[in-house]
Amino acid sequence: MAVQRVVIGVDSSTQATKAVAVAVDTGAVLGEGRAPHTVSTAAARESDPEQWWRAFNEAVRRTGHADRAAAVSIGAQQHGLVTLDAHGGPVRPALLWNDVRSAPQAASLVEELTPQWWARRTGSVPTAAFTVAKWAWLCANEPQAAARVAAVRLPHDYLTERLTGTAATDRGDASGTGWWTPDGYDEDVLRRVGLDRALLPKVLAPGVAAGVVRAGTPLREGALVAAGTGDNMAAALGLGLEPGVPVVSLGTSGTVYAVTRGRPQDPSGTVAGFADARGDWLPLACTLNCTLAVDRIAALLGRDREDVAPGGSAVLLPYLDGERTPNLPYASGLLQGLRHDTSPGQVLQAGYDGAAYSLLTAVDDVLRAGGEPVDPSVPLLLVGGGARGAAWRETVRRLSGRPVRVPAAQELVALGAAAQAAGLLTGEAPDEVARRWGTAAGVLLEPVERDTEALERIRETLRAAVPLLNPASGSAR
Repeated sequence: MAVQRVVIGVDSSTQATKAVAVAVDTGAVLGEGRAPHTVSTAAARESDPEQWWRAFNEAVRRTGHADRAAAVSIGAQQHGLVTLDAHGGPVRPALLWNDVRSAPQAASLVEELTPQWWARRTGSVPTAAFTVAKWAWLCANEPQAAARVAAVRLPHDYLTERLTGTAATDRGDASGTGWWTPDGYDEDVLRRVGLDRALLPKVLAPGVAAGVVRAGTPLREGALVAAGTGDNMAAALGLGLEPGVPVVSLGTSGTVYAVTRGRPQDPSGTVAGFADARGDWLPLACTLNCTLAVDRIAALLGRDREDVAPGGSAVLLPYLDGERTPNLPYASGLLQGLRHDTSPGQVLQAGYDGAAYSLLTAVDDVLRAGGEPVDPSVPLLLVGGGARGAAWRETVRRLSGRPVRVPAAQELVALGAAAQAAGLLTGEAPDEVARRWGTAAGVLLEPVERDTEALERIRETLRAAVPLLNPASGSAR
């Protein structure tokens, strides 16, 4: 009887590390593990990278298959700035994607070089989320710390290097830094922000292994380690995503993306022109406020997150952490349109609507940015933690007017990483592995009539409220 081959895929996200052990031949999930992270609150959004490493080891161990895995791969939160000293230790806590203190630096970079320049050169117009803005913030605000930096990594790079000893990244995650182009690292950008190219990891081609597992971890020494990638790129692999199929992901952040054959270049900044982990492109729009923001509103109202009610005139823009789409980094939440007969359930539903609005209005933009046709009959793939909630599913159906498919598979980032690891063993492309595993299969929800009245109410409120929401800039992209 043939020995079952096992791989492990890892998702090192904002709040926790998740790991899945998967049978290479069937895609069956054989074991799962999880370990939490701590993130600072208030204005800063920071994490100690050392805790990611501890959580990685714990989550992998809890799968029960660490010593059997023939290969492993790590997907992780995008954009985070990990700064290491000459001994490989963190200089300071990592600046995470949702830390908006770097908004002034992002605005200065865009003003200096123009949105058109950034879109043409790197594919994206930087916001506070991008690593290039975070590095500029560090240099401006903590110059002594910046002077001690001997290596700059993204979260998945850091973990891969701890695992293998190799300083490597992939094109997908690198494309979210603001200093990567299809031709490699951009010397003009690096020079403008005072970053030495020698501090950055090598960008590996798709399908190339980063190395092998070193001694001292729960994993088998010598097991292959894939290059890994960013969380959105890993989720696209986990779905076996083919060009032109839009995905809406509902998690701590909200994202809408699609694999495209054309390279996106959106000077408006709505769509980030990321690369995918295979060799194509992954245009993406992202919001900072999604499931956590709506859960916070539910808690303030003293209601269960599913306890919504239809109707009403309220508009709630839940920009509790500032916002990325639209680009309002200094914003806070805004509630407008209350009446005597407005119910708590209607306010909560308005929170769902406000969180989903920017994502769903960006679906067509994402497809067009990559040169793919816009076909409303193609189902949206709805993924992430929010996709398991009835209120989220119905909000997406009502505001999109499209059919919605909810894949049964969970932990798609970790599954995508597992597919990447499996490809090292089988020679298949990771998305082909995922399609063979059937990861995108799930219930199909038929379309309902689009709620254009709610969409228009949100649009008009947002248009009128921009100066109030973003007083530091007075405008939004």
